[in-house]
Amino acid sequence: MRVRSHCSVFVDAGYLLASIATRVTGTSLRSGIHVEYRRLIEALIAQAQELSGLPVLRVHWYDSAKNAVPDAQQERIGELPKVKLRLGRFGVDGQQKGVDLRLGLDLVTHARNGAADVFVLVSGDDDLTEAVEESQVHGVQVVVMAVPTVAGKAHGVSRHLVRAADELVTLSPDAIDGAVMKVEAPAEPASATTARPAPVGPTPKDIASSIGRPTSSEPRPVVVYSSSTGSVSRPTHHDDLLDDPSEVVAAVVDRVLQSLERSATAESWSGLERGRPSIPREIDKALLLDASDALGIYDLSDHTRYELRDQFWNRYDEIRT
Repeated sequence: MRVRSHCSVFVDAGYLLASIATRVTGTSLRSGIHVEYRRLIEALIAQAQELSGLPVLRVHWYDSAKNAVPDAQQERIGELPKVKLRLGRFGVDGQQKGVDLRLGLDLVTHARNGAADVFVLVSGDDDLTEAVEESQVHGVQVVVMAVPTVAGKAHGVSRHLVRAADELVTLSPDAIDGAVMKVEAPAEPASATTARPAPVGPTPKDIASSIGRPTSSEPRPVVVYSSSTGSVSRPTHHDDLLDDPSEVVAAVVDRVLQSLERSATAESWSGLERGRPSIPREIDKALLLDASDALGIYDLSDHTRYELRDQFWNRYDEIRT
């Protein structure tokens, strides 16, 4: 019988990037960070090999794309050594579909086929708990690797997933610091500013002045990340969790706008205004995920979703008064 001598890495890119963005910028908005994917994946491989004592067979990278067709960045990721790109799709509500199902099925299939001795799972999704347990039945050790918060705690990992896994570890902060940086929008040249007509919406500078800066760089701790709507969960502690949901919504909106202020160009702001009242998918997803994290509820009510989107435009408009 063939002796297995490898480990495999399974990456929920939605969890990884949203959690890294939260660590770096305070919100899960992925456009707020720039990622050197080759360096990040190499760091993942190195840590997985050190952890397991085995060579990495392959990195399975799970993400969403429109109609499950990879964009240019995802194609580049899929071309990296040892990386297998696995894509779900976006639903009409902007939520990713099929990612957790693909990941769970792959975990079980690879375990049954004896592909590796150790699986390193980079995710916090509660929906993967049963797949982890089924993989263990086939003799595979499953280690959950979480993104650390600024305080060094695991960000957004389901308690059920933690209990099912053989071990919970965190990704090295050096790996994040060496591959990820906060996006800063380039300053507009003076000549371009004077030649451009008056903007139809607020500028990044306007929004910066209208929003109170956070007093702490550490984001609010949370317990669970889900690639889709899931069950109710609870934060591990409530340092700055506000009792009034409306205040939580306002704080979430402010943090997303702050991230946009740092990363968006004048052209991006104009495009946002032209598409009004629609909110771009990435921004809307960040609003929903951040609110879910802050409230500890992953099946947001229609009322809360409406309030988030309404507050977004209200805060956007406040600089005009």
